[in-house]
Amino acid sequence: MKKRIGCIICCLFLFLWLPGCTKEYERYRGEFYGTFDTVVTIVGYVQKESDFDRYTSYAQERFQYFHQLFDRYDVYDGVVNIKTINDQAGIGPVKVSEDLFEFLQYCLDWCEKSEGKVNVALGPVLEIWHTYRERYENAAEGELPAQEALEQANLLTDWTKVELDEEEQTVFLPEKGMSLDVGAIAKGYTTEKVGQELFEMGFTSFSISAGGNVRTFSAPASADRSKWNISIMNPHTAEDPDAQPIDFLYLNDLSVVTSGDYQRYYLADGKKIHHIIDPATLYPADYYQSVTVVTQDSGEGDLLSTWLFTLPLEQAKAVAQQYGAEALWVLQDDTVVYTDGYLDYSKNYGGTTLE
Repeated sequence: MKKRIGCIICCLFLFLWLPGCTKEYERYRGEFYGTFDTVVTIVGYVQKESDFDRYTSYAQERFQYFHQLFDRYDVYDGVVNIKTINDQAGIGPVKVSEDLFEFLQYCLDWCEKSEGKVNVALGPVLEIWHTYRERYENAAEGELPAQEALEQANLLTDWTKVELDEEEQTVFLPEKGMSLDVGAIAKGYTTEKVGQELFEMGFTSFSISAGGNVRTFSAPASADRSKWNISIMNPHTAEDPDAQPIDFLYLNDLSVVTSGDYQRYYLADGKKIHHIIDPATLYPADYYQSVTVVTQDSGEGDLLSTWLFTLPLEQAKAVAQQYGAEALWVLQDDTVVYTDGYLDYSKNYGGTTLE
């Protein structure tokens, strides 16, 4: 009798592990609005739909949390955020949460690495441009802000004056009128952080797309695909949802971020006045129509895409190489240029390779 029972148990064990007996992974897609002025889309493979719903709900809560934390415009009950710090400029230090303090340390570290090309203290200048974009976004033609006004605002943008007290966990902007704007970093940083948290929770095959920021984790758990397929928007047809992308990338465990002149802009003298401001000129950078970077970390991808957008091509190539990023540039004359390593992911794009 004991041998018979042992045999039944053994057969049952083998049956449970036979191929096809475990539940297949299925693909699910979810999205939510209301954070970082964009739609956040999550695509993932799980065995139970309830697990996907749980992961998506968690992601939405965390995106909302970081959105409020990094917001420079609005006040939220019980939240000390970027606006709180800006409102106390020239008045006194602000005690912040560990998450916000850690984020601002990260920001200032990149301000130093970029020698101010990434400048989270550029708020006074960016606020002027924000006002003009809102004023003229639906107009046939707009105006440019006065050079004198921009230069006056720029006197309050020295990022080295931002004081972080690690012991007290406080942030202080010592001059009245100083203000932080973390728009070049916040979305990518949040995408990376939330993605890592989801992965640690057991969500191991998914991608997050947050308005030009895409982060993939592992390969798709699918029999018919081994890589995530990321489309790169064509700047000329960005407003047409049915238009063909300029390229497709196939990759896993990497981030793809694009910065372009085709979002958040108005027209002046027949030219797009977009939101990516070069700290050196105080005006929108005009080297490219778009810059796409491939990196491991989505936070780095976000700030690098902005940084590269404000540099001439050879300098941009050098920075990309320095930080291990692959990149594609669409120049103003429609020429497409890319780094050699970009071809490892591209669907055989036929452009001009940098020497």
